Amino acid sequence: MSSTQLTEELKKNFGFSSFKGLQEEVIQNVLAKKNSFVIMPTGGGKSLCYQLPALMLEGTAIVVSPLIALMKNQVDAIRGISQEEGIAHVLNSSLTKTATEQVKKDIRNGITKLLFVAPESLSKEETLQFLKESKISFLAVDEAHCISEWGHDFRPDYRNLRYMLQQIDQNLPIIALTATATPKVQEDIMKNLQITDAKIFKSSFNRPNLYYEVRSKTAQVEIEIIKFIKEQKGKSGIIYCLSRKKVEELAHILQVNDIDAIPYHAGLDAKTRANNQDTFLKEECDVVVATIAFGMGIDKPDVRFVIHHDIPKSIESYYQETGRAGRDGGEGYCLAFYAYKDIEKLEKFMSGKPVAEQEIGISLLNEMVAYAETSISRRKFILHYFGESFDSEKEDPNKMDDNVRFPKTKVEAKEELLLLLNTIEQTREQFKAKEIVKTLVGQQNAIINSHHTAQLPIFGQGKHKNEAFWMALIRQANVAGYLKKDIETYGIITRTDAGRAFQTDAYSFLMTEDHAYTDKEKPMVSIPRDTVNDIPLKKLLLKLRKNIADKNEIPPYTVFQENSINDMTLKYPITVEEMINIHGVGEGKAKKYGSQFINVIKQYVEEHNISRPDDLVVKSTGANSGLKLYMIQSVDRKLPLEDIAYAKGMNMTECIHEMETIVFAGTKLNIDYWIDEILDEDQQEELHEYFMEAENDTIAEAIEEFEGDYDEEEIRLYRIKFTNEVAN
Repeated sequence: MSSTQLTEELKKNFGFSSFKGLQEEVIQNVLAKKNSFVIMPTGGGKSLCYQLPALMLEGTAIVVSPLIALMKNQVDAIRGISQEEGIAHVLNSSLTKTATEQVKKDIRNGITKLLFVAPESLSKEETLQFLKESKISFLAVDEAHCISEWGHDFRPDYRNLRYMLQQIDQNLPIIALTATATPKVQEDIMKNLQITDAKIFKSSFNRPNLYYEVRSKTAQVEIEIIKFIKEQKGKSGIIYCLSRKKVEELAHILQVNDIDAIPYHAGLDAKTRANNQDTFLKEECDVVVATIAFGMGIDKPDVRFVIHHDIPKSIESYYQETGRAGRDGGEGYCLAFYAYKDIEKLEKFMSGKPVAEQEIGISLLNEMVAYAETSISRRKFILHYFGESFDSEKEDPNKMDDNVRFPKTKVEAKEELLLLLNTIEQTREQFKAKEIVKTLVGQQNAIINSHHTAQLPIFGQGKHKNEAFWMALIRQANVAGYLKKDIETYGIITRTDAGRAFQTDAYSFLMTEDHAYTDKEKPMVSIPRDTVNDIPLKKLLLKLRKNIADKNEIPPYTVFQENSINDMTLKYPITVEEMINIHGVGEGKAKKYGSQFINVIKQYVEEHNISRPDDLVVKSTGANSGLKLYMIQSVDRKLPLEDIAYAKGMNMTECIHEMETIVFAGTKLNIDYWIDEILDEDQQEELHEYFMEAENDTIAEAIEEFEGDYDEEEIRLYRIKFTNEVAN
């Protein structure tokens, strides 16, 4: 068919005047009844590649798709361009007998052009028999990466599609489509579907309009998300969380803070899910908080931001989910929050799976860690992962990621790269990154001992640099093409020809050290904000605090801690209710000292004609009030703290943190019964004198002062007792 005729068909059916990217070539191949393999990024217009030929060819095209939501969305879209309701149908187990008969009747009568099925429905004997007797034009396999066990979203049923097809018609042409496929996954899909003769259509994975940023995830993550969304007022966005519970919690927090948000996850009933999806698509809400069940095949072109509250399980998932932003070529902001604790959680989830599946899962997860911690161009990192080269200096003039926009200093690493390549050679190219790094810094483990690596002259030669440095160098040498990481051997690293050439004739190699996320090895506790918007106001409030403290003969920090003062200079609270929303201030403190601070702030605001940032007051959902009540009641009953912690699934550190939150906010909590068990009278007196005279109550300074006489837990517990008695 000529290009002009095909464009006329496009205009007639879909109203578009021209094709996008490789669409026309793909459609011509499908119309010629040849096998096609299409790799197009999210937003590249994959669906049209099978929708248009299906409308043009005689018979019904079978479209295999993994999600009901995805199928529903596409059926609605196709019905919207036709007079015939039966032009597109879904065939699945949720249909009534009458509805199923109607689908079959429309197929027999040649009305239905597209039949969407899940592989589970297609595998049924009666379905296969019916389709065998029907006129079928071709088979489209959407989200084809589900076929590959090396893919991020493996579905075993997808691997049986070839067998199912043979039951219908052995010669039926196939079009397989995916938005995310590494070279290994591409090969696996083609082999499994037996379409090694397929013409491959591969678009660039680069989405130049998307901006990528990764931030450290702290206990303030919800506040950061609220502020970010309020800065994007009226814009559409998706927030991804890993658990249903977190989806519900976060959606509720956003709603309380006047953000029009709805939840979406597989635990909601089908009707609620469909309603919530439609609400978002019809722009009746701004934000959807979802698990990964949301978004596949959702065609909303103007999503302006995608936030990952939790880091996804693989770069494929991340790429696919961020790809839902800016499909119209407009602004798309991709913000991810990263804490190593989340990675450890994901590793735990995998522990019950078969060993091979675990190995693949951990290999994919390690790539995600590398992406989060890297300091090189994030776009370059993603494109390299999908087998595409990219020169960030020449091809990214707008600096569309945080690392390119705010670069870290580069350092010369020629000698270190040479040492790394020699180490890989001497260990016979049989180690993953972790063991290579341990070899370099001279640390032994079971794998290293079993290979007698410690006896090699290279062992420990890289001690002058830390493990993080070597890990960063491995990642950057991989992206630069000196190393190759083999997914089939779960991440074993080998040298490339370029790497071997570098060993023979080394030259300058510049690298940047990875980001060191501060909470990597620490519990995610509240990080005090040291942002102060208004220095003159801070001086006034510190002076007032000192006067109150002197009058009551108590240390100033027991009136309000410094991060509470800092928060006041950001938010300018002028009512008791607003004061309660200040970091570290509860009802008790607000009633006891709040009015004096409110008066000073109110006067200051009026005198300096300050417009107060209402959006900075982040409201709490009260979700923790149940835990707070339980802890207060348990302490009143003098229950052992270990038992209180155990009953709520916390460790002792988390339990102490919760008690600190209660006491620092001004609520009474008498733990004398516990303090008397762990500290004698002299020790308590010594700690009391220290906190009375100290300029602040930081734990690190107290530990240093007592030179290890008390451990952190003892000092923190005594600080709770002291604050309870002196400040509350």
